[in-house]
Amino acid sequence: MKKTMIGATLVAAMAASLSGTAFAEARDQISIVGSSTVYPFATVVAERFGQTTSYPTPTIESTGSGGGLRLFCQGVGESTPDITNASRRIKASELETCAANGVEDVVEVLIGFDGIAVAQSVDATGMDLTKGELFLALAETVPNPNGNGLVENPYETWSDIRGNLPNTAIRVFGPPPTSGTRDAFVELVMEEGCGEFDAIASLEDSDEDKFEEVCATMREDGAFIEAGENDTLIVSRLENDPTALGIFGFSFLDQNSDRVKSISVEGHQATFEEIASGSYPVSRPLFFYVKKAHVGVIPGMEEYLAEFTSRRAIGSNGYLVDRGLIPLDNAEYARMKSDVDNLEPLKEL
Repeated sequence: MKKTMIGATLVAAMAASLSGTAFAEARDQISIVGSSTVYPFATVVAERFGQTTSYPTPTIESTGSGGGLRLFCQGVGESTPDITNASRRIKASELETCAANGVEDVVEVLIGFDGIAVAQSVDATGMDLTKGELFLALAETVPNPNGNGLVENPYETWSDIRGNLPNTAIRVFGPPPTSGTRDAFVELVMEEGCGEFDAIASLEDSDEDKFEEVCATMREDGAFIEAGENDTLIVSRLENDPTALGIFGFSFLDQNSDRVKSISVEGHQATFEEIASGSYPVSRPLFFYVKKAHVGVIPGMEEYLAEFTSRRAIGSNGYLVDRGLIPLDNAEYARMKSDVDNLEPLKEL
């Protein structure tokens, strides 16, 4: 088959008639995109896979969860990714887009859990913030501190929010809207935090769209700085500015514990023990999604899935747990493994 860029619609129409061998000749290397949080875990698996099998090491691109799912759902065929990593669950609208473009069978793989750390330099004075205080620090629109209604965020320093917090400028580096970490932070911190204020909570019944807009919109006046899909850059900026905070996954915090540390959120820090026990209030599941139509066609797909979902990788003593992954319990692992081994497609959400 001639190597060329084939439109997603044409590929979807041809996929059923293409032989596995013909498709395989077009591309013999697994293509992976998606979450920057899952990226370090997937990279370790891919490198081990390349070293221990006869297949080439998969290519992995860190595009963010949303960006990866967009690429993944473009269609079936050699010009589209085989797998996308995600630090949040796929949305119903994304699954519908996949189906509309011919990606009808998507296999969901839950690999474990992660905490979203709000971190600072190891040289900084520790902080303990509530979700409500984080919302007040980062939202574009907040309750008027001088009366009723909502106003453009007036808070410039942490002590403006609570008198015994540091009298330093609010400066938080975080992920862009394409990031699953951003999605999860909005859901777990911003939306829950904004619900603590009567002026906003009342909107949930009267104007749900406005409620969601207020809760999810981050300020753009320099207090919240989008740092792209590069968590290493956030760590470097925290080292250079001990008054700043950064938002990224626990695994990155764990891997850079000599440079950054977690602040407390609701009295709990982002540690392995606190996340595994459920005590840390900002934690989320980690996934990757597989295009079933590519399994058995792109060489090595079955073997890559087997390696990533093995107990030696994600079990309680697995090599990814050593890198900061919070493992599934036995029941969750058994359900996931059964679905993956049987290539059970994800049903409607």
